[in-house]
Amino acid sequence: ENWKKNFKKIALKNNISEATFDLVMSNTKYLPNVIKYDRYQPEFYEDTKTYISKRTSDKKVKIGKQLYIDNLSLINSVENEFNIEKELLLSLMGIETNFGKYLGKMDIISSLATLSFDKRRRDFFSSELLILLKLIDDKIIDPKTLFGSWAGAYGNFQFMPSTIKSYAIDYDKNNIIELKHSLNDSLASAANYINKIGWKNKEPCYYKITLKDDIPDKYLNTSARKITNKKKVIFFKKYITNFENLNIKNDINSAIIIPDKDIIPGSSTTSPAYIIFE
Repeated sequence: ENWKKNFKKIALKNNISEATFDLVMSNTKYLPNVIKYDRYQPEFYEDTKTYISKRTSDKKVKIGKQLYIDNLSLINSVENEFNIEKELLLSLMGIETNFGKYLGKMDIISSLATLSFDKRRRDFFSSELLILLKLIDDKIIDPKTLFGSWAGAYGNFQFMPSTIKSYAIDYDKNNIIELKHSLNDSLASAANYINKIGWKNKEPCYYKITLKDDIPDKYLNTSARKITNKKKVIFFKKYITNFENLNIKNDINSAIIIPDKDIIPGSSTTSPAYIIFE
């Protein structure tokens, strides 16, 4: 409660009305489970095979294909307008919310308030909460719909407030940005986001590779967050046994990542390995 009083002063300084703050924040609660989830995110402890096998299935592919058939015109229009492959959009929606079936039931305001009160990533989540309050204040988002993930993500593609502010669009032109119940707005907003952050249509994203044992450790990245030692593809050719099967241009920038290295204690394995691109 003391934190809320102090945060209110910050909100008012950031041009959020007192009426909106009182309305939205009055029922927020500290959610211990949010902290538990924050400390135990699956991408930090599940190896690649486990992580992927839990999130992909023939059933999910079937649902995605049916969604495409049922919304052929919309999805093809979004693909053409934003120059983002429909396969990528559908894959992301499938991974994030199983095509809108699992949108999350957490009170997003309370989640963001809890993470703002917590110390681990306080600045990031405080900023996200202020942005969300401003979106509510400006009547862009309806606070009654704000249920989503434990981390404050919302809608079919799990947008954080800052992503909503910067990239969400009212594609069906009904004067509301609806990322939960409108496939038009959510697909177009996701395509707009991916386009604006620099996705290059028809260029490779990554390939699974088999590495030779003599590759120096300095070329092996374990996190996608801090990629070092980017080289032209031709440089890595001598370290990849299945290189000839990949059909990659030699002159594009690339790097090697072995995502399981830091997850499996004591691991020195170079498998699975991926060559990744800009």
